[in-house]
Amino acid sequence: MYLELSADEVLTTTRAVRKRLDLNRPIERSVLLECTDIAFQAPTGSNAQGWHFLFVEDPDKKRQLADLYGQGFDPYVNGPAREYAPGDIRAQRAEFVRGSAMHLREVFHEVPVLLIPLMLGRPEGADSFGQASMWGSIIPAVWSFMLAARERGLGSAWTTLHLPFEREAAELLGIDHTLWTQVGLFPVAHTIGTDFQRAPRLDTAELVSFDTFGSQ
Repeated sequence: MYLELSADEVLTTTRAVRKRLDLNRPIERSVLLECTDIAFQAPTGSNAQGWHFLFVEDPDKKRQLADLYGQGFDPYVNGPAREYAPGDIRAQRAEFVRGSAMHLREVFHEVPVLLIPLMLGRPEGADSFGQASMWGSIIPAVWSFMLAARERGLGSAWTTLHLPFEREAAELLGIDHTLWTQVGLFPVAHTIGTDFQRAPRLDTAELVSFDTFGSQ
């Protein structure tokens, strides 16, 4: 299914989908491969395409990954809440986002497919240039996957809370932890409805400077 959205519509309505993931509808591998083929067209520094997308469909492995995610999620969600200035749109939506995240925590193992993007190399010990080069190479590819998924009626969310247990996940999935870095853990499913809208955001004018930081 193609939604036939414009480029601007895809870019402005690709949401972090948690509550509206269809847990009962399987995803054909051909659709995942279509999205991956588009993702791998993303620009990359020095043509260094050291990427690998690992899709997990096995129920037992999904449950174990969900457990690792939960071990990272539970102390995080129960920690001190971030404080915002009065009137900040993020404060108004904080409880909604928290509830959405808690829902995903509860159903993570039921999502049809989990995706772990991998990049070749380890960031430990790298300076800011080295780390930026590594992450800057694969992030466009992962975002392109999410955009391609949106056009095909699929949704996902970028999560990283399993990464404190990256070694355990690597052992579970046969990944050589010394060679590959896990980028995140992405639930992938058809969405319940496709009518996603633009999200409330801070005023762009307050987040932009020209020539000197903070200038208007």
